[in-house]
Amino acid sequence: MTKQSKITAAQDMPVIEYLALADLTLSDLNPRKDVSEEGIALLADSLVTCGLIQNLAGIMDAKGNVTIVAGGRRLRALAIAVNTRPDLGVVPVRIAPNAAIAMQWANAENTARVDLDPVDEIRAYGKMMAQDRDVGKISLAFGVTEAHVRRRLALAGLPAPVLDALKSGEISMGLAQAFTVSSNEALILEVLKDAINGYMNEYTVKSRLNPQSIDSDSRKATFVGLEAYESEGGTITRDLFEDEVLLHNSDIIERLFAEKLQAAAAVFKEAEGWAWVTFSEESSLYWYELQEQNGFARVYKVEGVLDQEQTARHEALRELYDLDTLEEKEGFELAALEAITEGDYTSAQKAIAGAIVYVDHNGVLQSVCGLIDADDQEEAVIAGILEESKHSLSQQAVAPKAAFSQKFIEDMRAIRLAAVQTALLDKPEFVLDLLAFCLSPASGYYNDTLALQFNHEKNAPSIDDAFALHARLGGERSDKEEAARDKLREQAHGESGKAFKAFRAMGKKTRNAQITESFARAFKVQAPDFMAEIETEAGSDVRSIWTPNAANCFKRMNGHQLETLFMSLLDLAPSSSAFKGFSKSKKGEKDAILEALFNDPTAQKVRGVTPDQKARIDAWVPECM
Repeated sequence: MTKQSKITAAQDMPVIEYLALADLTLSDLNPRKDVSEEGIALLADSLVTCGLIQNLAGIMDAKGNVTIVAGGRRLRALAIAVNTRPDLGVVPVRIAPNAAIAMQWANAENTARVDLDPVDEIRAYGKMMAQDRDVGKISLAFGVTEAHVRRRLALAGLPAPVLDALKSGEISMGLAQAFTVSSNEALILEVLKDAINGYMNEYTVKSRLNPQSIDSDSRKATFVGLEAYESEGGTITRDLFEDEVLLHNSDIIERLFAEKLQAAAAVFKEAEGWAWVTFSEESSLYWYELQEQNGFARVYKVEGVLDQEQTARHEALRELYDLDTLEEKEGFELAALEAITEGDYTSAQKAIAGAIVYVDHNGVLQSVCGLIDADDQEEAVIAGILEESKHSLSQQAVAPKAAFSQKFIEDMRAIRLAAVQTALLDKPEFVLDLLAFCLSPASGYYNDTLALQFNHEKNAPSIDDAFALHARLGGERSDKEEAARDKLREQAHGESGKAFKAFRAMGKKTRNAQITESFARAFKVQAPDFMAEIETEAGSDVRSIWTPNAANCFKRMNGHQLETLFMSLLDLAPSSSAFKGFSKSKKGEKDAILEALFNDPTAQKVRGVTPDQKARIDAWVPECM
């Protein structure tokens, strides 16, 4: 074929031609006229090390001569690199089908050039670094920022299987970046298997690789401080992609956190003058829990009173604040006036009360003040401290004791319950009636006759296309089924005893159906062997309620998985024309082909699907199921 005939063949779409470097010249359309000679020299070094990993682009004239419209820097660098690597004397050039397309490529060269394949780029940078090229030189050679080079170099150190998985589309760039937090190759490869199977996200990858690590922005790490942590010998890993720092020595963080919190409690006691100050390692403290669990009473600040002039000024400043026109100096003045109205604890309160300090979710020291220990509450009542508070707990402090202790009451309740349960052991039919009643809408759903609780596992996919959930398991009910449910619900509005009698009158068929429905919905996924045994015994069939299609299945699988599935379902050899045609299809086309294969009898007939292959298609479910 002559060069002229090649032009004719390329009228509709670009083609790749392998041409002699010596025959190529720079097109007048190429916008990069001024280039850095140092950058060209460094790019030539990278070509010697890595080869040409991105094609040139050009246009062919009527005489068959090709000029380069995009890739001018590479063309200049190739002219130098070929002296060291003669194999670079023939290069691939993407030929534009017409002048308009060539002009578009030339403009893209200067504005939005096509990026290299990420994995090729990562490996190229790694090879240059191995040749003692620093980040600055790599940045100059490829025309990218130094920050970009550093991020790519972080990935260059990953085991080859991780980069292979990234290139094939089995994992995303985000997942690949997550692997950089560890240098343990064996662990990385172990986690990679689960990542490829689609069971992990970036967070879970990092957690698996560094299970003991703590984020630098966690509350404890924030409170301790990175400098203090490192001064104690703590090690870190900086995540270039998330701007995070991982702290690997959780024991150091825990120790420093406790020590600093204890010291902060001592400083707080000294500065505020409380009778006592202790600390809690919780991230939040609630007054009602402190009251219930520790028996604390509490005193509050004694409110201050503004004089007439201060009151007028406070109202004026609040009006400015509400209009969002308050100046900074006025803001300080308003805060000072409101501090007066908020008041403060008296010296008498502080002499008997105390405080608890803790670190909140943001790593900031907080406190709960004015707490009076149970042992000191009688003294506080006598001293008039609790009565002074508008939230006084003095009545609780002096309340008479109950006739029986709470522990005794709880024991009696347990014995009474045991007696009833013992009697029920001899009444199985009655127990079944109770059980069915409690499980049915007739009980009102909140009946607590029996200590039953179901934590139902999810039994419907997020994409419910081509999925049919049985009405009794949460699917859509027919009008007749809804009417039956309504009849049961109506009973729940009456007195429980009458509702129970009405339910029993419906007979054992209703009772047994309710028990079966409730316990079927409560069933959970079991260990593999046990699960398989149950599925066999019950006659479970996934495909009876779900059919794979592009939306619910194939779009969520990668290209390699789809190729393997297509080949295995139709007994194809890798060299067969049918498989080659499928493998060369775009991802969306593969999704559509498989959807037709699973759902369209005509498509199955066209592909000559045999009965055995049809049975295989009808039974197939994803391996992860």
